[in-house]
Amino acid sequence: MTYESNPVLDKLPKHLRQYIKPQNYSDYTAINQAVWRYVMRKNVDYLSKVAHSSYLEGLKKTGISIDHIPNMYGMNRILKEIGWAAVAVDGFIPPAAFMEFQAYNVLVIASDIRQLEHIEYTPAPDIIHEGAGHAPIIANPEYSEYLRRFGEIGCKAISNAKDYELYEAVRHLSIIKEAADTQQKEIKDAEQKIDKLQQNMGEPSEMALIRNLHWWTVEYGLIGEVERPQIYGAGLLSSIGESAWCMTDKVKKVPYSIEAAYTSFDITQPQPQLFVTPNFAFLSQVLEDFANTMALRTGGLLGIKKLIDSKELGTIELSTGLQISGNFESVIEHNGKPVYFQTKGKTALSFREKELVGHSTKRHYNGFGSPLGKLKGINIAIEDMSPRDLKAYNIFEGQTVSLEFEGHITISGEIITGTRNLQGEIILVTFKNCIVKHEDRTLFESQDELYSMAVGQEVVSAFHGIADLQSFDLSSHELSATPPKNKEDHKQTQLESFYEQVRHFREGKNKTISRHKVFEEVKENFPTDWLLSVELYELATSNGDTDFAEEIKAHLENVKLEKPTVGHLIDDGLDLVDKSFQKTTSS
Repeated sequence: MTYESNPVLDKLPKHLRQYIKPQNYSDYTAINQAVWRYVMRKNVDYLSKVAHSSYLEGLKKTGISIDHIPNMYGMNRILKEIGWAAVAVDGFIPPAAFMEFQAYNVLVIASDIRQLEHIEYTPAPDIIHEGAGHAPIIANPEYSEYLRRFGEIGCKAISNAKDYELYEAVRHLSIIKEAADTQQKEIKDAEQKIDKLQQNMGEPSEMALIRNLHWWTVEYGLIGEVERPQIYGAGLLSSIGESAWCMTDKVKKVPYSIEAAYTSFDITQPQPQLFVTPNFAFLSQVLEDFANTMALRTGGLLGIKKLIDSKELGTIELSTGLQISGNFESVIEHNGKPVYFQTKGKTALSFREKELVGHSTKRHYNGFGSPLGKLKGINIAIEDMSPRDLKAYNIFEGQTVSLEFEGHITISGEIITGTRNLQGEIILVTFKNCIVKHEDRTLFESQDELYSMAVGQEVVSAFHGIADLQSFDLSSHELSATPPKNKEDHKQTQLESFYEQVRHFREGKNKTISRHKVFEEVKENFPTDWLLSVELYELATSNGDTDFAEEIKAHLENVKLEKPTVGHLIDDGLDLVDKSFQKTTSS
């Protein structure tokens, strides 16, 4: 086990555990810690004015420090008090898995942290986004339940093949953008590929639509009055650039509604429009409205077709409660209703999420097909027949019958047995010497093996994933290898050591270092590094060393001329120090 478990994590199924990786806290450099500290200090200063009150309260409740990157073990000790847990995962994970973690009250945190060059925003999941963005808000009980429920519904949303292709393309872009040695051409090519995919997605799948809802609420949501909203979305809470940008008139604010599901987003650009929910409870109302449109609740012919298009494991549930899990291959329809379905490869049958004895993938290793609906010319469905009705129509053990269903599906063979659900309804009829036909075409003919016919008048539900999680081996994910540190980069190692010395001085671990000497080294060897100079300015100001503070300030003015793109970051950093010093002296 690569992580320390607890009662919440103990409930995770095996197929989710495969995405968990060790945090390896010692791998964070002093530069990483400085990046975390800068973002958090700036965020807390600014967000205290514009974020929902749950944010600052949640920082305290979840034990997230402003000065140190959170340790997963420490977070879990506190999160368990609100019924949640956190795990480090392998960067981008499939959307359905991400949402399923939420359904188990587990916050997934990408343990990597953005480079200093991307301090304002990165498209890659990182610990600033997950730890400082998502974690604090879940301390709000109403929002916490919304997040859990969203995961429960979202992991059942059906994807299509293009969704997975887009997911892989976005994952690739996020990785190469954060890699130190990626060429600009490679990044541009990856962005163009995403743009091309987004332009040719066709009809959006359920997963695409619910991901839109997730984006406009959990990631980029605003709350309160449209004219004076507050921030609660993690993407905004963790972006020091976009949290300020979103509050300007340049970003259109519209009331949140189910329309958000049909509003696409671009992960590589600041958002031109944001949705404002009046309160957290309204989020759950819209979620339930959307769930009512999903095959999870509507089932039917369209539900089966969605599963066929997805080319992924899915489940249909019949009106008897019988659940069939597998890769759906085809469906025969009649008058707008499914009258026969067929899976390919391993298939399992379940009832109420529990696999039926004798109907595992070992039994149905080569697919499963069955008619649906009523028998032709008989008003009462098989599932509604009493024992007397079944006997009247010769549907009982030992009888050789030919059953013709609506839609021209016929089954002929000798009935061996029936399987009933807890309500006493027939859910399976098992035949031997059986042949199944659609008009003149043979769909199945037994070669000594038994044939089980599913009983169900309707498909009441169709959803992504499997009914009984024990039925299939879903462990196929391989953790990405952690790239080895470049031992030859002596310059980077030297810069990291300077950051560490300053950090140790501030925390009182080593007061013997010469801050002046470190500053001279930085000026000489790292003339465009700005964050360490801001930290030195903080120490000089807090120690009352005015001349040293002014010297650092003058150097930072030169850095701004040399590197204008970081000018506002330097100004914000100095402003934070000055405000903090004024507060200290006035009190």
